[in-house]
Amino acid sequence: MRRLLVAGNWKMNASTDMAKALLSDILAADVQHCDVAVFPPFPYLSLAADTLADSAIQFGAQNCSTAEAGAYTGEVSVGMLQDIGCGMVLIGHSERRSLFHETDAAVLAKTERVLAAGMTAVVCVGETLDQRQSGYAELIVKQQLSALLHQLTEPQWSQVVIAYEPVWAIGTGETATPEQAQQMHAFIRSLLAGVSQKVADETRVLYGGSVKAANAAELFAQADIDGGLIGGASLTAEEFLGICRS
Repeated sequence: MRRLLVAGNWKMNASTDMAKALLSDILAADVQHCDVAVFPPFPYLSLAADTLADSAIQFGAQNCSTAEAGAYTGEVSVGMLQDIGCGMVLIGHSERRSLFHETDAAVLAKTERVLAAGMTAVVCVGETLDQRQSGYAELIVKQQLSALLHQLTEPQWSQVVIAYEPVWAIGTGETATPEQAQQMHAFIRSLLAGVSQKVADETRVLYGGSVKAANAAELFAQADIDGGLIGGASLTAEEFLGICRS
């Protein structure tokens, strides 16, 4: 049985006071019926490490470099993230793909770095509205996953989480219907079955895109949806915890 995971992607939002308060509220809630993770911006990762020490709440980075070390001003390596206790890294978010031109090859390279360090890679995929309306949604998601499906070994998949986030539903207030989300999650799981049935059965596939406490329960009730990657709603403890309780 796959255990649900609710992960909060803070994006480029935080201050020291805000991060302290939000982390403390999440910690105090003592959520036990699902796994919980937060992805603060880089400057607040050490604060997350200190606040969440000895708790079951995981924390991760929103990105990493494809390089191990060296003359890469502004980059953050997997080794640095591992050094401060990060257990997870978010890879290939649609904003990274569209705004910073990350390719599927870069997503694979980052994933391999993360897995080699013994950390969990949360790999994001999803189509734009034009692509969905043109009937290409599944083709785009398959293309985004193709390199991982061909290059990762079966044991490596135990460290991978897939997050399906339709680009047209991120931060727009629009949410895929539970039926639309389930259809894509089932398709993703069918692609994973091409690696092995074990990988298909055990890999968690999250939904992201305007998830709120009000719609989370219906989404998470779908057979192939294993939790959510939460954006804006993860910045408010009450809303985020409401999603966790769903």
